[in-house]
Amino acid sequence: MFCRQKKDGLMNKRVAKIYLLLIFLLSQSITTFAQPKRIITLGSALTETVFALGAGANIVAVDVTSEYPKAAQLLPKVSRNRSVNSEALVAYRPDLVLAPAGDLSAETIVHLQAVKIKVVSIRQDFSAGGCINFIHDIAEALGIKTKGDALAQTTKAAIAAAQTQIRNAKQASPKVLFIYARGTGLMSVAGRGSSIDAIIRMAGGKNAVHEFADFKPYTTEALVRANPDIILMFDFGLSSLGGRESMMGLPAMALTNACKNHRILALDGPLLINFSSRLPEAILTLNKQMHQVYP
Repeated sequence: MFCRQKKDGLMNKRVAKIYLLLIFLLSQSITTFAQPKRIITLGSALTETVFALGAGANIVAVDVTSEYPKAAQLLPKVSRNRSVNSEALVAYRPDLVLAPAGDLSAETIVHLQAVKIKVVSIRQDFSAGGCINFIHDIAEALGIKTKGDALAQTTKAAIAAAQTQIRNAKQASPKVLFIYARGTGLMSVAGRGSSIDAIIRMAGGKNAVHEFADFKPYTTEALVRANPDIILMFDFGLSSLGGRESMMGLPAMALTNACKNHRILALDGPLLINFSSRLPEAILTLNKQMHQVYP
């Protein structure tokens, strides 16, 4: 009887070990299957974050706004403008499409899902906490939670360090007006609630416009009323106006404190507005540029 019980005990242990091994192998296969091999990213911040998480090699196509890192510039573009259709996406045979929330139409999403393509729409909140959530959400969609946790942790620490550095510097807070330009025929200014509004405040400045939310068309009246200490633009936007001298020659521009003191900043657009792993760099870069012209 004792020998039989001993033998049964050994058998039970072997069965338990085999059972645990099978569970482990199954979990590994599920994890591997869950990780997409062909990804399309439809946003600069999404593309940047996928690369930062080490999955850039799996991206097969991007949208026209994806310019960072340099490897993204070499990838095929799914469209010539910001609008995309399902046929253009399906052509690249993706197993995952990452898109900003609200960018893809319901019809496009249904079409993609009908052909077994996973679509994940990710919403961004332009804040330090929103940046960390954004990283976590993308890592979860990619099936690489551990890498997401690590990147989120280092980014969170770097953001805190950047903000502490700015607070300890006890610098003046200049009024900053952001002008988005695609030539003189297409100019708008950033109000409260926009990504630009958030990065200006995080870098230690004040948005010169607070009467409205998001973006509104540029007017000379609004410019004079705001009277910014600094005018901030994307580098491509300033180029589209013909450079600093041409821009300062625009109507009423010479009346502002910014132009009187030649305080025109032109920075990299994706760096300023992506609110992802490079947010600490964006905060410190804008702060440094602002206080080089506004000591």
